[in-house]
Amino acid sequence: MTSLSVSGLAKRYAGAGQAALHGLDLTVESGSLTAILGPSGSGKTTVMKLVAGLIAPDAGDIRLGDRSILDLAPERRGIAMVFQNPLLFPHLTVAGNIGFGLRMRGLAAGQIASSVATMLDRVRLTGLGDRRPVQLSGGQQQRAALARALVLRPEVLLLDEPLSSLDPSLGDEMRQLIRDLQRETGITTLVVTHDQTEAVALADTIALLLDGRLAQVGPPETFYQRPATKAVARFFGGVNFIPGIARDGRFDCAFGPLHLPPGIGPGAGLLTIRPEALRFGPGPNQRGARIDAVTFLGTQSRIDLSVADANLQALVAPELARSLTPGSDVTISFPPEALWVLPSGG
Repeated sequence: MTSLSVSGLAKRYAGAGQAALHGLDLTVESGSLTAILGPSGSGKTTVMKLVAGLIAPDAGDIRLGDRSILDLAPERRGIAMVFQNPLLFPHLTVAGNIGFGLRMRGLAAGQIASSVATMLDRVRLTGLGDRRPVQLSGGQQQRAALARALVLRPEVLLLDEPLSSLDPSLGDEMRQLIRDLQRETGITTLVVTHDQTEAVALADTIALLLDGRLAQVGPPETFYQRPATKAVARFFGGVNFIPGIARDGRFDCAFGPLHLPPGIGPGAGLLTIRPEALRFGPGPNQRGARIDAVTFLGTQSRIDLSVADANLQALVAPELARSLTPGSDVTISFPPEALWVLPSGG
């Protein structure tokens, strides 16, 4: 197993008004799965292409373990890439596609057949090796493309939006397969995605890119519980931001002091609490609120609230929302362990 690291990685495309990537520093630990997450135009696909060797950086280095691969051709980097489009050869069978790279390496036919059969089993395509790509579903084609990459035993596997072309049920199945195979093989894996749900379900670590810069990196839960900035919190569904000042274990804001969890330093900032963490009824940090609107969202209902001069949102189970009516007064509470203070800017 091999770690992948980039340092000072920068790229500006000809004619672009701003750089696609600004001095990125990131390490993908050996044997781990890291997701590069971000909206369209954030630079995540640029990172993938730079690591794969499809484009060259303007500055920075790319290393596998302790060696730089910056000057190596793509086919010599020990990296395999699976694109959003499976890109299978239509004139070859599924088995032929999976074994193509091994034939290019000059392996014996018997060895290729054995390796291909193993991979067909691993990606749950047993018995489909003689079919053509056109005879496969979209999910099956993506599994064949994954098998074609894994059979080469790369040091690093790159997955570019691997689930975006699949419907939700197939996407869930493919996500579980990717996670299972990664754990089974231990291959250092980098996934590019715009979907935070996908990143959270797949990755050991998430690297969030915003405007070509690394906004935050860490385990998935930290982006919900301890976002670094307001922009990070918003990307992960944060909507409640209350200006005020933290001091002596409390946060002073428009509707009075709220007790904070330990470890939050003093100073001006934005208090945030996720909408699903707000509680209805008496409890710590309780306040009176007015219900402005109740909106059914399917598995949840959104409750728009006014608390003093602040507008807040809560997410609750639909059965709880049935007892909440616009215009009524309620008691809400802010559990201290669910509170976090962000910097005032950004």
